[in-house]
Amino acid sequence: MAPAKEGSTLAAPAGYTAVPVKFSEERRTHHYLYIKEHKVREDLDQTRPQNRTLFVLNVPPYCTKESLSQIFTSCSPVESVELQDKPGPSETQSNSVSKHFSLRHLKGFKVAYVVFKHPSGVQAFKSFKVKKPIVLSGIGHSIKTGINKWIDNYRASLTDVAELQAEVDEFMKGYDERVAEEEEKAKEEEGVPDEEGWVKVTRKGRRPGLARTEAVNIRVTEREKRKRAQKELLNFYAWQHRESKREHLAELRKKFEEDKQKIALMRAQRKFRPY
Repeated sequence: MAPAKEGSTLAAPAGYTAVPVKFSEERRTHHYLYIKEHKVREDLDQTRPQNRTLFVLNVPPYCTKESLSQIFTSCSPVESVELQDKPGPSETQSNSVSKHFSLRHLKGFKVAYVVFKHPSGVQAFKSFKVKKPIVLSGIGHSIKTGINKWIDNYRASLTDVAELQAEVDEFMKGYDERVAEEEEKAKEEEGVPDEEGWVKVTRKGRRPGLARTEAVNIRVTEREKRKRAQKELLNFYAWQHRESKREHLAELRKKFEEDKQKIALMRAQRKFRPY
Protein backbone atom coordinates (compact mmCIF):
# COMPACT_ATOMS: atom_id res chain seq x y z
CA MET A 1 0.00 0.00 0.00
CA ALA A 2 1.28 3.47 -0.89
CA PRO A 3 2.42 5.57 2.07
CA ALA A 4 0.13 8.37 3.25
CA LYS A 5 1.20 11.97 3.68
CA GLU A 6 1.66 13.59 7.07
CA GLY A 7 -1.64 14.85 8.50
CA SER A 8 -3.86 12.80 6.17
CA THR A 9 -6.53 10.43 7.47
CA LEU A 10 -7.64 7.12 6.05
CA ALA A 11 -10.81 5.17 6.72
CA ALA A 12 -10.11 1.71 8.11
CA PRO A 13 -11.86 -1.42 6.77
CA ALA A 14 -14.91 -2.62 8.67
CA GLY A 15 -13.96 -4.02 12.06
CA TYR A 16 -10.38 -2.67 11.97
CA THR A 17 -8.74 0.28 13.70
CA ALA A 18 -6.19 2.30 11.69
CA VAL A 19 -2.97 3.25 13.52
CA PRO A 20 -0.47 5.45 11.61
CA VAL A 21 3.26 4.62 11.90
CA LYS A 22 6.40 5.95 10.23
CA PHE A 23 10.02 4.87 10.21
CA SER A 24 11.62 7.99 11.72
CA GLU A 25 10.89 11.62 12.58
CA GLU A 26 12.50 12.76 9.32
CA ARG A 27 10.05 10.83 7.16
CA ARG A 28 7.21 12.86 5.66
CA THR A 29 5.07 9.85 4.83
CA HIS A 30 3.60 7.16 7.03
CA HIS A 31 1.80 3.81 6.81
CA TYR A 32 -1.34 2.58 8.51
CA LEU A 33 -1.55 -0.56 10.59
CA TYR A 34 -5.02 -2.12 10.49
CA ILE A 35 -5.74 -3.84 13.80
CA LYS A 36 -8.62 -5.83 15.24
CA GLU A 37 -9.22 -8.38 17.97
CA HIS A 38 -8.26 -11.90 16.90
CA LYS A 39 -11.29 -14.18 17.20
CA VAL A 40 -11.28 -17.82 16.14
CA ARG A 41 -12.33 -21.05 17.77
CA GLU A 42 -9.99 -21.94 20.62
CA ASP A 43 -9.34 -25.47 19.35
CA LEU A 44 -8.07 -24.10 16.02
CA ASP A 45 -5.45 -21.72 17.42
CA GLN A 46 -4.29 -22.51 20.94
CA THR A 47 -1.12 -20.40 20.70
CA ARG A 48 -3.17 -17.19 20.45
CA PRO A 49 -5.56 -17.09 23.41
CA GLN A 50 -9.01 -15.58 23.10
CA ASN A 51 -9.49 -12.06 24.51
CA ARG A 52 -5.69 -11.52 24.65
CA THR A 53 -4.67 -11.42 20.96
CA LEU A 54 -4.70 -8.68 18.33
CA PHE A 55 -4.47 -9.28 14.57
CA VAL A 56 -2.45 -6.67 12.63
CA LEU A 57 -2.51 -6.11 8.85
CA ASN A 58 -0.28 -4.02 6.53
CA VAL A 59 2.87 -4.28 8.67
CA PRO A 60 5.64 -2.49 6.68
CA PRO A 61 8.91 -4.29 5.88
CA TYR A 62 10.99 -2.20 8.30
CA CYS A 63 8.69 -2.93 11.24
CA THR A 64 10.13 -5.52 13.67
CA LYS A 65 8.72 -7.54 16.56
CA GLU A 66 10.39 -5.16 18.99
CA SER A 67 8.74 -2.18 17.27
CA LEU A 68 5.27 -3.72 17.52
CA SER A 69 5.87 -4.66 21.13
CA GLN A 70 6.93 -1.06 21.82
CA ILE A 71 3.66 0.22 20.30
CA PHE A 72 1.29 -2.03 22.24
CA THR A 73 3.18 -1.98 25.56
CA SER A 74 1.54 1.40 26.21
CA CYS A 75 -1.79 -0.49 26.42
CA SER A 76 -0.64 -3.50 28.46
CA PRO A 77 2.42 -5.76 28.86
CA VAL A 78 2.98 -7.83 25.71
CA GLU A 79 3.63 -11.56 26.01
CA SER A 80 4.63 -12.34 22.39
CA VAL A 81 4.64 -10.95 18.85
CA GLU A 82 4.61 -13.17 15.75
CA LEU A 83 5.19 -11.99 12.16
CA GLN A 84 3.99 -14.02 9.15
CA ASP A 85 3.70 -13.67 5.37
CA LYS A 86 -0.06 -14.20 5.47
CA PRO A 87 -2.80 -15.02 7.99
CA GLY A 88 -2.92 -18.60 9.20
CA PRO A 89 -1.77 -21.02 11.91
CA SER A 90 1.45 -20.40 13.76
CA GLU A 91 4.39 -21.11 11.42
CA THR A 92 6.85 -21.61 14.28
CA GLN A 93 4.71 -24.41 15.73
CA SER A 94 3.70 -26.18 12.51
CA ASN A 95 6.77 -26.04 10.25
CA SER A 96 9.83 -25.75 12.45
CA VAL A 97 11.54 -28.77 14.01
CA SER A 98 14.53 -26.78 15.25
CA LYS A 99 15.34 -23.10 15.42
CA HIS A 100 18.69 -23.84 13.73
CA PHE A 101 16.92 -24.82 10.50
CA SER A 102 14.15 -22.21 10.29
CA LEU A 103 16.11 -19.01 9.68
CA ARG A 104 13.79 -17.43 7.14
CA HIS A 105 13.67 -13.68 6.69
CA LEU A 106 10.27 -12.28 5.78
CA LYS A 107 10.18 -9.79 2.92
CA GLY A 108 7.58 -7.20 1.98
CA PHE A 109 4.45 -6.32 3.95
CA LYS A 110 3.43 -8.82 6.63
CA VAL A 111 0.73 -9.65 9.15
CA ALA A 112 1.27 -9.92 12.90
CA TYR A 113 -0.31 -11.51 15.96
CA VAL A 114 0.21 -9.64 19.24
CA VAL A 115 -0.57 -11.52 22.45
CA PHE A 116 -1.00 -9.56 25.69
CA LYS A 117 -0.23 -11.00 29.12
CA HIS A 118 -3.65 -9.95 30.42
CA PRO A 119 -7.09 -9.67 28.76
CA SER A 120 -7.20 -6.00 29.77
CA GLY A 121 -4.71 -5.29 26.94
CA VAL A 122 -7.30 -5.80 24.20
CA GLN A 123 -9.84 -3.60 26.01
CA ALA A 124 -7.20 -0.90 26.53
CA PHE A 125 -6.36 -0.92 22.83
CA LYS A 126 -10.01 -0.38 21.87
CA SER A 127 -9.89 2.93 23.71
CA PHE A 128 -6.38 3.71 22.41
CA LYS A 129 -6.32 7.00 20.45
CA VAL A 130 -3.45 8.06 18.17
CA LYS A 131 -3.28 11.72 17.15
CA LYS A 132 -0.02 11.60 15.16
CA PRO A 133 2.01 8.82 13.51
CA ILE A 134 3.99 6.61 15.89
CA VAL A 135 7.75 6.71 15.22
CA LEU A 136 9.18 3.18 15.10
CA SER A 137 12.90 3.98 14.93
CA GLY A 138 14.03 6.47 17.54
CA ILE A 139 16.82 7.01 20.02
CA GLY A 140 15.61 4.38 22.49
CA HIS A 141 14.57 1.77 19.92
CA SER A 142 16.58 2.10 16.73
CA ILE A 143 15.85 -0.16 13.72
CA LYS A 144 18.93 -1.31 11.84
CA THR A 145 18.98 -0.93 8.07
CA GLY A 146 21.45 -1.38 5.23
CA ILE A 147 24.75 -3.07 5.91
CA ASN A 148 24.14 -3.21 9.68
CA LYS A 149 20.97 -5.23 9.07
CA TRP A 150 22.80 -7.57 6.68
CA ILE A 151 25.54 -8.15 9.26
CA ASP A 152 22.97 -9.04 11.92
CA ASN A 153 21.20 -11.43 9.53
CA TYR A 154 24.51 -13.11 8.72
CA ARG A 155 25.44 -13.51 12.37
CA ALA A 156 22.01 -14.97 13.10
CA SER A 157 22.51 -17.54 10.32
CA LEU A 158 25.66 -18.93 11.99
CA THR A 159 25.00 -22.07 14.03
CA ASP A 160 26.37 -22.50 17.54
CA VAL A 161 27.88 -26.01 17.37
CA ALA A 162 27.64 -26.65 21.11
CA GLU A 163 24.00 -25.52 21.25
CA LEU A 164 23.10 -27.62 18.20
CA GLN A 165 24.84 -30.68 19.67
CA ALA A 166 22.93 -30.24 22.93
CA GLU A 167 19.66 -30.04 21.01
CA VAL A 168 20.51 -33.18 18.99
CA ASP A 169 21.45 -35.08 22.18
CA GLU A 170 18.17 -34.07 23.80
CA PHE A 171 16.20 -35.17 20.74
CA MET A 172 17.99 -38.55 20.57
CA LYS A 173 17.46 -39.09 24.28
CA GLY A 174 13.71 -38.61 23.86
CA TYR A 175 13.74 -40.84 20.77
CA ASP A 176 15.52 -43.67 22.60
CA GLU A 177 13.03 -43.40 25.46
CA ARG A 178 10.09 -43.66 23.06
CA VAL A 179 11.62 -46.71 21.33
CA ALA A 180 12.26 -48.39 24.70
CA GLU A 181 8.65 -47.74 25.74
CA GLU A 182 7.35 -49.20 22.47
CA GLU A 183 9.50 -52.32 22.84
CA GLU A 184 8.42 -52.78 26.45
CA LYS A 185 4.79 -52.37 25.49
CA ALA A 186 5.20 -54.85 22.62
CA LYS A 187 6.74 -57.43 24.98
CA GLU A 188 3.80 -57.06 27.35
CA GLU A 189 1.25 -57.40 24.56
CA GLU A 190 3.01 -60.29 22.78
CA GLY A 191 1.29 -63.61 23.35
CA VAL A 192 -1.80 -62.05 24.92
CA PRO A 193 -4.95 -62.61 22.81
CA ASP A 194 -7.17 -59.61 22.14
CA GLU A 195 -10.98 -59.46 22.36
CA GLU A 196 -11.39 -61.46 19.12
CA GLY A 197 -8.83 -64.10 20.09
CA TRP A 198 -5.97 -62.86 17.85
CA VAL A 199 -2.41 -62.92 19.16
CA LYS A 200 0.01 -60.16 18.16
CA VAL A 201 3.35 -61.54 16.91
CA THR A 202 6.39 -59.25 16.74
CA ARG A 203 10.02 -59.63 15.70
CA LYS A 204 12.10 -60.17 18.82
CA GLY A 205 15.18 -58.02 19.25
CA ARG A 206 13.86 -55.33 16.90
CA ARG A 207 11.29 -52.60 16.96
CA PRO A 208 7.73 -54.00 17.04
CA GLY A 209 6.30 -54.50 13.56
CA LEU A 210 2.80 -54.90 12.22
CA ALA A 211 0.99 -58.12 13.14
CA ARG A 212 0.57 -60.57 10.25
CA THR A 213 -2.89 -61.56 9.11
CA GLU A 214 -3.96 -65.19 8.79
CA ALA A 215 -3.82 -65.10 4.97
CA VAL A 216 -0.25 -63.72 5.00
CA ASN A 217 0.88 -66.43 7.43
CA ILE A 218 -0.55 -69.15 5.17
CA ARG A 219 1.22 -67.79 2.06
CA VAL A 220 4.57 -67.53 3.88
CA THR A 221 4.26 -71.07 5.22
CA GLU A 222 3.45 -72.51 1.78
CA ARG A 223 6.38 -70.68 0.17
CA GLU A 224 8.80 -72.02 2.79
CA LYS A 225 7.50 -75.58 2.25
CA ARG A 226 8.10 -75.36 -1.52
CA LYS A 227 11.67 -74.10 -1.01
CA ARG A 228 12.40 -76.88 1.48
CA ALA A 229 11.03 -79.54 -0.91
CA GLN A 230 13.17 -78.30 -3.81
CA LYS A 231 16.34 -78.44 -1.68
CA GLU A 232 15.57 -81.98 -0.51
CA LEU A 233 14.95 -83.36 -4.05
CA LEU A 234 17.99 -81.70 -5.66
CA ASN A 235 20.99 -84.14 -5.85
CA PHE A 236 19.46 -86.52 -3.38
CA TYR A 237 20.95 -89.73 -4.93
CA ALA A 238 24.60 -90.54 -5.84
CA TRP A 239 23.79 -90.99 -9.53
CA GLN A 240 22.31 -87.46 -9.52
CA HIS A 241 25.65 -86.11 -8.27
CA ARG A 242 27.49 -88.01 -11.07
CA GLU A 243 25.11 -86.77 -13.75
CA SER A 244 25.40 -83.14 -12.62
CA LYS A 245 29.23 -83.34 -12.64
CA ARG A 246 29.24 -84.96 -16.10
CA GLU A 247 26.95 -82.23 -17.47
CA HIS A 248 29.12 -79.54 -15.92
CA LEU A 249 32.31 -80.96 -17.52
CA ALA A 250 30.60 -81.25 -20.92
CA GLU A 251 29.54 -77.61 -20.69
CA LEU A 252 33.11 -76.55 -19.91
CA ARG A 253 34.56 -78.53 -22.87
CA LYS A 254 31.97 -76.99 -25.19
CA LYS A 255 32.89 -73.46 -24.09
CA PHE A 256 36.60 -74.27 -24.49
CA GLU A 257 36.11 -75.38 -28.10
CA GLU A 258 34.04 -72.27 -28.88
CA ASP A 259 36.77 -70.03 -27.48
CA LYS A 260 39.44 -71.81 -29.62
CA GLN A 261 37.37 -71.21 -32.76
CA LYS A 262 36.96 -67.51 -31.90
CA ILE A 263 40.73 -67.09 -31.43
CA ALA A 264 41.46 -68.82 -34.77
CA LEU A 265 38.96 -66.59 -36.55
CA MET A 266 40.50 -63.43 -35.02
CA ARG A 267 43.99 -64.50 -36.14
CA ALA A 268 42.76 -65.14 -39.72
CA GLN A 269 41.17 -61.68 -39.88
CA ARG A 270 44.28 -59.90 -38.59
CA LYS A 271 45.75 -57.65 -41.30
CA PHE A 272 49.13 -56.94 -39.68
CA ARG A 273 51.24 -60.12 -39.89
CA PRO A 274 54.69 -59.64 -38.29
CA TYR A 275 55.50 -63.40 -38.79
